[in-house]
Amino acid sequence: MKTKLTLRLDKNVIEKAKKYSAERGESVSQMVEKFFRALSEEKEEITPAVKKLKGLLKGSNVDETDYKKFLEEKYL
Repeated sequence: MKTKLTLRLDKNVIEKAKKYSAERGESVSQMVEKFFRALSEEKEEITPAVKKLKGLLKGSNVDETDYKKFLEEKYL
């Protein structure tokens, strides 16, 4: 059963959401529903190997730019 939900959002956010949804051929309502479904889905447990890596780079100066540079050098 579908039920109406009213959201109060910044006008610019709404405009961008409408444009984004139109580009993907789905309604804003469909996007919001997918988002809420994703939030409510059970998450897979983090593996022990990933747990060991968590926080490894905390406090380092490595950022997304460094990673992009690494990939460019590796694959170009």
